[in-house]
Amino acid sequence: MDTFLEHWGEAANTSAGFFWMAFWAFGLGYLISSMIQVFVTEKRMKETMGKNESRSVLLGTFFGFISSSCSFSALATTKSLFKKGASFVSAMAFLLASTNLVIELGIIISVFLGWQFLVGEYIGGILLILISWLLIRIIRPTQLIKKAKKNLDESSSMEMDEETKAPFLESIKSGKNWAKVAKQYVMEWKMVWKDVTIGFTIAGIVAAFVPDSFFQALFINTGNGTTDFSFWEILEHVIVGPVAAFLTFIGSMGNIPLAALLFGKGVSFAGVMAFIFSDLVVFPVLRINAKYYGWKMSLFILFLLFTALISTSLVLHYGFEGLQILPDPSQVKIQDTEYFKVNYTLYLNLVFVVISLFLIWWGFIKFKELKYMKEMAPKGKVMEIVLKYIAYLAGIWLVGGLFLHYFI
Repeated sequence: MDTFLEHWGEAANTSAGFFWMAFWAFGLGYLISSMIQVFVTEKRMKETMGKNESRSVLLGTFFGFISSSCSFSALATTKSLFKKGASFVSAMAFLLASTNLVIELGIIISVFLGWQFLVGEYIGGILLILISWLLIRIIRPTQLIKKAKKNLDESSSMEMDEETKAPFLESIKSGKNWAKVAKQYVMEWKMVWKDVTIGFTIAGIVAAFVPDSFFQALFINTGNGTTDFSFWEILEHVIVGPVAAFLTFIGSMGNIPLAALLFGKGVSFAGVMAFIFSDLVVFPVLRINAKYYGWKMSLFILFLLFTALISTSLVLHYGFEGLQILPDPSQVKIQDTEYFKVNYTLYLNLVFVVISLFLIWWGFIKFKELKYMKEMAPKGKVMEIVLKYIAYLAGIWLVGGLFLHYFI
């Protein structure tokens, strides 16, 4: 019983720690998304990311690079870009870049996994975009894209007044428009709070309760310290990697310690890279995309990203093997992580706590009469109710576990 209580406390602390690491990234992503919805007109967006395909992909990649590494916030911003007139391929480029090409993710990877994985992450992020672009050009899902855009238009309503239509410099000075930003910022959080709560809770439970042997059982020919795998073993690792990510979903940054654990236990470089790339092919992301675009487009995006990450992981593995720079599993060691300490994460989180409180005050007290956005209608009422109560139970689990961890 004491062991269970210890694991419970450890699981809750891990969940809270992962969220603590990512909170500022959530806030940044949702703030960018909200500002895009209010200040960036469809005409402006089409001029930059809607016409010239090559230029739009390059811009989407660049905007993703300077954006957040949190998959949930990246989804919100991607939706805003696509709705405002960006091409589908440029929106996908933004989504992949914002979860694979960002600086803070590279820092975490270099700490836990080493320089080979850091190089693989950035080269792989570019390959993911190029392969997805190629698949879209081959498949040409024109009708699916039109239907997804129609679904976005029908699932939300926006009051477009003269202030919003005004030139950018004028509209950005309007207090009323910033109230709209505040309301949209809160709505973005309301859209995914259940998925975030459940996802991070499951991550902590898996990290604390699931033994290493479980992950070893998922991957063939592991645990022997070798890097000599047959093609079929590597292919199995690459396919199972996303399955493991599905079971241990944390997000772009939070899954890196588990990736290091897998590599240290003998999973191939390709399998670990597939695991890292899989933060966008898990059920919470699938479900949010279904809310935004409909289930058909959500499943198409799943197919697109899954195919791209398998291809990318194989190319990286054999490319690194050809250059004789495959990393050695014995060099990877996992140490206990201290989440809550005085560092840049603390200061960034404090900044976004202040920003969030200010936006709530500005949008819901100072301009409380202003009506701007309606929440997107859920696709399934039963599922929404079930997830809501599971999220409540997850909250109770976290509170109880944190109490055990720090006071018992």
